[in-house]
Amino acid sequence: MTFGFAPSAATSTSASSVSVDSVNRLARMLEPAEWASAGIPLLRSPREVVSGLHSRHRPTPATAVVAVLDHEERLVASASFTRRTSMPADGWEFRNALLAQLRRVIPHDLRRRTPVRTAVLLYCREGDERWTEEDGAWMWGLRDACTLHGLRCGAYITLTGGGWQVLGEGRGGRQPSSLSEPTLLADTVPD
Repeated sequence: MTFGFAPSAATSTSASSVSVDSVNRLARMLEPAEWASAGIPLLRSPREVVSGLHSRHRPTPATAVVAVLDHEERLVASASFTRRTSMPADGWEFRNALLAQLRRVIPHDLRRRTPVRTAVLLYCREGDERWTEEDGAWMWGLRDACTLHGLRCGAYITLTGGGWQVLGEGRGGRQPSSLSEPTLLADTVPD
């Protein structure tokens, strides 16, 4: 006969929920190849979109700007909000935050057979222009929020110290000239 201590049900449940939670977060993320193969429409003039959103919202690191464009890429509505950095990157949380902003600024298009407006996301963050898991979670969140709001899913753009980058397309450029954050200006490189 052996005596020992068995882990309590609460301990094993919390350990397994942490594992399940991290697996779920990874499932709510898109890799750049998945994003590129999803048929996301290319922006005709990403530089104008970035400059326009930047001058309108003046994003700082951890700021997301969601914008709705009409069929001619004219801005119909936009909203910005700051991500709580204490939370792990989770596409579900990002989707809910994007949906809340979209519902605030524009009615849904769910009654239309096909979407006529496109949502794009500009996310200002620290680091370089390479894809991160956080970007993957934003991509998943944008795609899902667009589906739930009746919009076409558009470009995901990062804005870092190295400039802007349309992920999945390989197009990018330097910082908008109106950028006022000295920490981001330090690493600016020309087009």
